[in-house]
Amino acid sequence: MIPQPTFRRLLLAVLILLLGSAAAQAQTPAPARAAKVKASVTTIYLVRNAEKDSAANSADPALSAVGQVRAQALRQLLARHYPVALFTIDTKRTRATLAPLAEALKLEPQVYDPKETTALAVRIRKEYVGKAVVVVGHSNTLLPLIESLGGTPPVEEIGENEYDYLFTVRIAEGALPTVGVRGYGPERKLASAAKAQNKAVPVTPTK
Repeated sequence: MIPQPTFRRLLLAVLILLLGSAAAQAQTPAPARAAKVKASVTTIYLVRNAEKDSAANSADPALSAVGQVRAQALRQLLARHYPVALFTIDTKRTRATLAPLAEALKLEPQVYDPKETTALAVRIRKEYVGKAVVVVGHSNTLLPLIESLGGTPPVEEIGENEYDYLFTVRIAEGALPTVGVRGYGPERKLASAAKAQNKAVPVTPTK
């Protein structure tokens, strides 16, 4: 039989061990995998309408033959990224640029007002967190939209005959948006890529 004083000392030692173990567990950090959870990234692909049919002499021209080929190139390039929403200005050439991609994804393009770039940027950042969307605009509307999304345009302007820019804006929580640019489609202009690379603004390359 264990003497009573000895028994009390043993019981006290056990209690101290139990309390120490509980305190250690409370101070243990969350599993490493929780720390590795990455912030979701919202990706916005922006392109100008493809080449328009200037010979049509219309205020709202359709795409030229080259423009139609570029629209198909856009479908091939972006369909594999599975964008969940498509946005277009309400003109024939922007709608036609997006049409092949919309058909491939079975998505109905949403019309936006090019004068309200802030409203579109707020909507994208609110409703499409962690997803990809595509926006088609005109040469004078894309760069203001990039700014509204919080990015820095990698080029100063889009020339009248420059149709091959594909801008990619990536937005992650807690970080500044990054802006990438590349050429796509037929008759890709080397001058466009060179002009973008020569800017002082850092450009994040896209794959």
